[in-house]
Amino acid sequence: MKHLDLFAAHLLDTAADSVIGHSAEQTALQAHLQALTERLTELERSSAPDDVLAEAQLQMARALVGLGRTDEAWGLGRTVFDTFIEHDQFELAADACDVLFQCNRPESLSALGQGIWLAVTCPIDPELTTELLTHVVEETPDEADGAAVAATTALFLADVRAAGRQREDLMFFATQMLSTVARRHSGVDDAQQLDQWMERLELKEPEKFLVRLRNVVDVLVQDGWWFDRQALQDRLPFGQ
Repeated sequence: MKHLDLFAAHLLDTAADSVIGHSAEQTALQAHLQALTERLTELERSSAPDDVLAEAQLQMARALVGLGRTDEAWGLGRTVFDTFIEHDQFELAADACDVLFQCNRPESLSALGQGIWLAVTCPIDPELTTELLTHVVEETPDEADGAAVAATTALFLADVRAAGRQREDLMFFATQMLSTVARRHSGVDDAQQLDQWMERLELKEPEKFLVRLRNVVDVLVQDGWWFDRQALQDRLPFGQ
């Protein structure tokens, strides 16, 4: 009985630590949100440009998600997304999609798909691109091919867009993610099997797996696009 009493006491201490830790985190987020709100007020008083105001509001939306105030976060995030698209701030628009996905609303999958489209189409931070593609991996059933396509794309873009230490870190992460996907998808557990699996799923040629990623995006977004993709591509330097 003494051992059981000690075990019960340990569980209570662990639970108490968890509650205290969560409370401290929430308090810190509240303080951070207050500071961001004050910063936004200062920017508004100084007549800052719309895209500068939107960036401050995006930070607020992320803090609101952390506080569980997802309805407010969605309203802010959806508004600033349009502002970023209007000002050709495509990386920030993709970042807004990440926040909107985390709001866990019915439209959140559409936000994720549009963020991935921006991340793959536009030359943005590959770390953000990897984060968005990781959401697809986490949301996809084990037996579906979508996770394999997303993980392969993350590895490919880390290779061609990142450099230095960031490239090393992202390549390592994406390689591990792809191995995990292969294991849960088809029981792959060694390098030879992984190579055969990638061959079978046509994951070795970008011209093939990027087309399949487009299909994944279409499933996520369906008819819920918030911007004209062709018009946006025409504004890009390589779209001319």
